[in-house]
Amino acid sequence: MALSAPVRVAMIGCGGMARAHLRNMLKQTDTTQVVVMCEPSEAQYAASAAMFEAAGLPVPPNQPDLDRLLKEYAGRLDAAFIITPHAYHHDQTKACLEAGLDVLLEKPMVLNAAEARSLIETRDRTGRLLVVAFPGSLSPQIRTAVRMLRSGELGRLWSISATVWQSWGPGTVGTWRQQPEIAGGGFLFDTGAHMLNTCADLAGEDFVEVAAWLDNNGRPVDTLGMVMGRLASGAYVTMHGCGEAIRSCASDVRVFCEKAILHTDIWGKWLRIQREGRKQLRAVPVPASLGVWEQFLAVRGGKMPNPCPPEVGLRMARLWDAIKASAAQGGRPVKA
Repeated sequence: MALSAPVRVAMIGCGGMARAHLRNMLKQTDTTQVVVMCEPSEAQYAASAAMFEAAGLPVPPNQPDLDRLLKEYAGRLDAAFIITPHAYHHDQTKACLEAGLDVLLEKPMVLNAAEARSLIETRDRTGRLLVVAFPGSLSPQIRTAVRMLRSGELGRLWSISATVWQSWGPGTVGTWRQQPEIAGGGFLFDTGAHMLNTCADLAGEDFVEVAAWLDNNGRPVDTLGMVMGRLASGAYVTMHGCGEAIRSCASDVRVFCEKAILHTDIWGKWLRIQREGRKQLRAVPVPASLGVWEQFLAVRGGKMPNPCPPEVGLRMARLWDAIKASAAQGGRPVKA
C-alpha cells in the first residue's frame, strides 16, 4: 500500500511558541514537510532554522510577507500553521483559507465574537478545514473527560473550579503580550485562554451569566482575574488567574459531579478520577500524543472528528466578551 505524501505546511510565525510546536513536528517528518516559513524577525527565523539544522533537515526559506507567500507558493502547500500575535489571527487565517489551505490556528482564535463568526463564514464558504490549536481540546485527556461527562456515567455536573498561575506579568514586560491593541487582553486572554476554553469544553453547555474582575496591577493589560459563571443547567464555574505568581507556570482543574471528581489541568496533560467510594484520585489511561499538529493531521486525514472547530473559538470569544463587559462594570453580572 502506498504511503500518503507528507502534508506540505507553511509556518506563519516562528517565535518561541512556534519552536515549541516544531519540536514535535520535527519528529513527524514522515507525515509533515515544512515548506516555507513566514517570519518578519530575522532573529526568530534564525532560531527556528537552527532546529532544522540540528535535526539534519533542510532549512525552509523565509518569506516574511504573507500575501507574497500565498501567491509564490500557490499549488505547493496543503496547510498553514498560524502562530502569531492574537490581533493578526483573523486576517491571516481568512487569507490562508481563501488561498485553499487548511489551517491550524494558535489560540486564542480571535479577539472577539464578531471575528469568530467571520472565520466560521469563511470556513463554510471555502470548504477548508480550520482547527484551533487549544492543546486541551485536542488532548486525549480532555477528550476522554468530555466523553465520560457526556455519557452520564459520572452523574450530574455540579461545578467546575479552575486556577492558573504564572510569573506572566514580570516575564512579558516589553513584549507584544503587554500591548493591548495586539494582544487583545492580558494574562487571562493569553495563558488564561487555555483555562477559559478547557472549562467551557468540559462544561459542554453555554454560560448564561458571568461576573468577572480584572486587575492590571499597574501594567498595560490585566494580570489578575477572577470569573464566576452559571451554566444553562444551573451548574457553576469559577476560574481564577494569577499572572503575578513566583516564577512558575501551572494549573489545576477540578470537575465535581454527582458520582465522581475529575482532576486535570488546563492543557490536558493528565487526567485523574475519584469515584464514589474511593479515597484517592486514580490516573485515567489515555493514548499518547505528540501534540496539536499530530491531532490536526488526524482530523485532516479523517481519523477523528474535529474536536476544536471555529465554533469552539466562538464559544470562548463570547465568554471573553462577557468577562470584559462584566469587569468594565466592576464585576456586575452580565448575560453571556
